Amino acid sequence: MLTRTVLSCALAAVIAAPVASAHVTVNPGAATAGSFARFDVRVPTERGVDTTEVTLQLPEGLFFVSFQPKPGWTRTVEMEELAEPVEIFGDEITERVASVTWSGGRIAPGEFDEFGLSARMPEQAGTELVFPALQTYAGGEVVRWIGPPDADEPAPRVEVTPAEGEGGGADADETDATPATAESESGEGRANLALGFGIAGLAAGAAALGLVLFRRPRRP
Repeated sequence: MLTRTVLSCALAAVIAAPVASAHVTVNPGAATAGSFARFDVRVPTERGVDTTEVTLQLPEGLFFVSFQPKPGWTRTVEMEELAEPVEIFGDEITERVASVTWSGGRIAPGEFDEFGLSARMPEQAGTELVFPALQTYAGGEVVRWIGPPDADEPAPRVEVTPAEGEGGGADADETDATPATAESESGEGRANLALGFGIAGLAAGAAALGLVLFRRPRRP
């Protein structure tokens, strides 16, 4: 009886593991500050019925948002007025994309699908963007992916990283260049030393040859 109970628990854990590890995510999980980045909203179906609707809330700071066409799905975008206009590239922006909903399609049990979008990242590096999401199943169940990272239903997150070379300054460049310069100088020194030994060896060989010729007895 005990053995059967242990096996049953182990089997239940194996079956539940993939379900517990599958989340709605925004990929990649990091993008460069101020860049135009492409993201995929990955939605797995964890229930025994189809996923029929996905809503994604976009964080503040994202601009020039556009979406990849998704055949079989209807896209609904909600806009939000900004408290203060923002000027980017000479354009005055007065509203932003607050959320997007994909509906009408189907993601079968045991499958996943992805929804593409592009946006300009905020200028401030070192921050984390949160994308709360709602996943609706056939039958009406709604899974709210809005929790912290350690929650059972965490919200998708994207880290805003510094641009390449940002924050290094001249000191970082000098530090990177110093070993290369030292190595170059060291290599040049070894080459010159080898050349000197080579010349010295030739000179010694010529001298030895001359000595042999000088000492060779002449025929009468």
